[in-house]
Amino acid sequence: QVQLVESGGGVAQAGGSLRLSCATSEGTFSRYGMGWFRQAPGKEREFVAAINRFGAGTSYGDSVKGRFTISRDDAKNTVYLRMNSLKPDDTAVYYCAAVSSGYSTYADNYNYWGQGTQVIVSS
Repeated sequence: QVQLVESGGGVAQAGGSLRLSCATSEGTFSRYGMGWFRQAPGKEREFVAAINRFGAGTSYGDSVKGRFTISRDDAKNTVYLRMNSLKPDDTAVYYCAAVSSGYSTYADNYNYWGQGTQVIVSS
């Protein structure tokens, strides 16, 4: 069982930045592809970004391309989501997730999920 813990959420102004972190004590973290998803009230869960096991392959949702950057530090068992040029539409609960092979833009493919961290962007 892989336990994921997100942090770094909070309130930011439009145009501002936040960096989310997702850490695990799992010693085999480097074996997993990692993803970030988000869910706003009344909306379905949305793919944000994903990164493969080696950090060389990444993918982004259309709404965040050019603004968000996913990265990982396997020595720290942590994946990050740097969010720049924030918009009110980015307001959501952000979840990190781990997949045992490759990486995916589909939530159903992920094996483990964190509890989520709230991001609020004020206009």
